[in-house]
Formats: sequence, structure tokens, C-alpha cells
Amino acid sequence: MIPPTFLLLCLLYASCHAANILYIIPFTSTSHYIVLRPIGLELARRGHNVTVITSHREDEHPPSYHQVVSDNVKIWELMGMKGRPNVFTMVDLSMKEYHKQVLWIGGTATTELALNSTTVKEFLKKENKFDLVISELFYQEATYMLAHRYGAPLVLVTTFGNSMRTNMLLRNPLQLATVLSEIVRIESPTSFIGRLRNLYYSIYEYIFWKYWYLPMQDALVDKYFKDMPRPLPSLEELHQNASLILINSHFSYDPPTAYLPNLVEIGGVHIKEKESKLSEDFQKILDDAKEGIVYVNFGSNVRSSELPLAKKNAFLNVFKKLKQTVLWKWEELSLENKPDNVVIKNWMPQKEILAHPNTKVFIAHGGLLGMQEAIFYGVPIIGVPIYGDQYNNLLLAEENGYGKILDYHDINEHSLERILNEVLKDDSFRRRAREMSLRFRDRPMSALDTAVFWIEYVIRHKGADFMKNPALKLNWFAFQMLDLQLRLRSASGFEYIASLALDSLDTGHSLISDASPTLLLLLLHSFKP
Repeated sequence: MIPPTFLLLCLLYASCHAANILYIIPFTSTSHYIVLRPIGLELARRGHNVTVITSHREDEHPPSYHQVVSDNVKIWELMGMKGRPNVFTMVDLSMKEYHKQVLWIGGTATTELALNSTTVKEFLKKENKFDLVISELFYQEATYMLAHRYGAPLVLVTTFGNSMRTNMLLRNPLQLATVLSEIVRIESPTSFIGRLRNLYYSIYEYIFWKYWYLPMQDALVDKYFKDMPRPLPSLEELHQNASLILINSHFSYDPPTAYLPNLVEIGGVHIKEKESKLSEDFQKILDDAKEGIVYVNFGSNVRSSELPLAKKNAFLNVFKKLKQTVLWKWEELSLENKPDNVVIKNWMPQKEILAHPNTKVFIAHGGLLGMQEAIFYGVPIIGVPIYGDQYNNLLLAEENGYGKILDYHDINEHSLERILNEVLKDDSFRRRAREMSLRFRDRPMSALDTAVFWIEYVIRHKGADFMKNPALKLNWFAFQMLDLQLRLRSASGFEYIASLALDSLDTGHSLISDASPTLLLLLLHSFKP
């Protein structure tokens, strides 16, 4: 007899087998692609026909994985810069400047780069049919229109964590007292000033996104989707009605957050349980480092070689005093005055290095991917935040005892030596990092399996509209009960409640005993001194 569980699995597999999926990855950044690529490849491995619009070509892939390779231009060139900027200078950008000068200009430029690519234009001329459209959620909203074009459910995947903008759009509960807006830097999040700043910047970002940035994306829709019958849904509506949003976070290290069923955490989706083997030279360096490894890598966008001379010398002077071997991602061929215990390479296999038991500390900029990898492998972090969400990521590490923040402007020989020795010598950092690793790994299924399960769930249930909040039918004013609060705070508030009480007596029901607790609480709250 065939087991019932096997039959159920076969039924689920057959019900969404070989779906036609369009996957759009317009952003040209390698770090974003690292998060997004496993999802498309795994869907293809499981039998789906996956067509990916991306500027990153995969040389090895399943037969059902089809690529529409768009133009790949460096982000700074798209933004009109004459040469590659020194990203360390971004440390002084305010949140408002970062949005306007980087995120919004870059988002519009990368969206247009993809839509204007010859390969993409030719692809869109074809009579394609898709059962599902997946797009990155990162300021490329014009691509959401492809879901409407093909009459398919929309799934969004973000390389960041929880977004207040998404919470507002999907009517997910806002927790502004404990959950930070993803970009704003707040040193004491739950303090009065911290909560005020979080409220202010969350509202600011949403309003400017809706009334200043979205019109720029609307212009791209008008330019590149002229053949689509009008009227078209607004990009805000398409975002709001997404069937599923996959979020690059996990409650094991992020503050616990209430989520609707169509917001799913997949933090660490790019990390495999077993990474590829180290090359012989790296394996020897790591194995021979009996005192341990200090690993330094500021990511793909921030280059160590562009550090100001004084800060570079501070690192070198501290490193030469260490017993440990230092592996430093250094983008130039040579490093003047390099100590013998420092090994430089312009590329390093980060996950494999962090996975090695001899790695004692990771010096980084606090980008989310590197943070997740350090947590996964239980390596303490010293973070130098430069831009974006990096400070908030590192703040969580410091609060949870597995990391320390070193402000960029405070980097000198004394501060670096003090923090580095503290993390190396205090076993509590290593112990807390290992505890975080156990938390992060302890799941019913891997992050990638979670992502694929919910994508296939949306396919099986034809968009799974039942997972969406019914409050989408309400405007934000009504959703927040502000209309009721204003009514109850008005001079006629008591008269209104009294009339409800009299009506309940006429019908033989007691207002107080039957259905009034929430109403009475609102009334008492509204008129409290």
C-alpha cells in the first residue's frame, strides 16, 4: 500500500509542476544577485520553467532555466559619475541624502537599464505566458507591471529585512516602537527620541517614495509599456496586492515582528549547509594559523584599498602586533609596509573562511549578507558601518553580545587595538556568536526550501489571495481607527455612546455585557486626562 504522505506530496508536486515563471532581477549589484540567484535556480531544479531577466549570466544551470541577459553597467556610471566613487565618503550622507542621491536615482537608472536593453525589448515582443512573476523589491517598481501584462500573481523578494513601507502598503502591523526603519540610524531605538526619529523617518520615507519617487517609475511604465491597454493599475496597487513578499530576515537575530501570512522570512537563503571546498592555498593558510585568523572584508562596494592613509596605517600598526594571521581583502596588487602576518588577496571565499574553525573575528562594514554569514558560522564581528542598513545590523550584533561597533571617524590605532583585543580575548563574544548560530540554524526547513515552498504555494492556490489582509479594502485612516478616535474625542462622543447604549436596551441586549469592551476602552482612552 502506498503511504498517504507520499500520495499527498505527489499531489502537491503535480498541482504546481512545470509552472512558467518570470523572474526579474534588474539591479546590477553582485551582492543583491547573490541573494536572489538561488531561488530561480532551485525552482528550475524542481521542474519549473524559469525565465530570468538579469545582467548576471549563469554558465551552469538546469535545462529549464532560461536567461534574458540585460545590459550590465556599473551603478556609478548609470548615476552620471565620471569614475568609481570612494564609498567611504558615503559615511557622512544623511538618511535623506542617501535616499535621494543613491537609492532613488540608482533605482530608476537600473530599472531603465534593464527595460531599455535590446534583449529585454525583444523578449517583451514575444507572445509569452507566465503563471507567476517574481521581482526584486528594491526601487524597481516599474517591473511589477509585467505581472499585470501577463495576468499573473506577483511575488516580491527583498535582499533587505522588514520595510516600513511594505508594512504600510500591505496593512501589516506597524511596530514603530521596536522595529526600525531599515535605513535610519538610531542609537537608542526604544527611547523617546529614538521612537520619535523612527516615526518621523518612516513617514518621511513613505511620503517621498509615494509622491516623489513613484512618479519617476510611472514615467518608465509610460515609456516602455506603451503597447499595454489603458488604464493600467498604479504601481502602488501592484505592490500592495502582491501575493507574497519574501524578506531577507530572521527572528533569531532581528527583533520579533508580527507578520501577515503573505510576508515570509527567508534570511540566509544564500547560505548552503556545506559550501564548496577551499582552494589549496587558502586551506593551507587557514590550517596553519594556529593562533587563529582575523578576517577583514568590507564587501564588494567598499574597498579597503581606498581607506585614507592614516586609517590604513592604523590597521597595519595594529595587525603587526597580533599573533593571529590576518586575511585582508585588498583590491590592489600590493600593500606598502604590509606585516608578514598579513595576507592580502583581491578576492576571498568569504563563507568558506568564516566556516573554518580557526577564524576568530570578522572585521566588516555590517552589510546584511556578511552579518548573516558570520551568524551562521558563529564568528564574532567588529563592524565599521558606512551606509544604508549597516549601522542597524551592527547595533543588533552589539546588543546581542556577538559584535562591536567601531565608528569610521573613530578609527585610529588606539581604538582599533582596544576593540580588537577585547573581542579576541573575551570568550563571551565567541560564546554568544555560537549561541546565535544555533538559533539561526534551528528551523523546520532551510531558508531556500522555505522560499520555494511558499512560491509553489502561491502557484498551487492561484495567487493565494486569502493570505492578504482584508484591511486592504480600508484606507489607511480607517485602518488605524483614526475616524473612530476622532469621533470619540469630539464633543458628541458621550452622546454617541449613549445612543448606542439606548439602542442596545431597545433590542434587549446589554452594551456593556455583550460587545462593548473595545468600545469602552476606546472611550476611556479618548477622554483620559
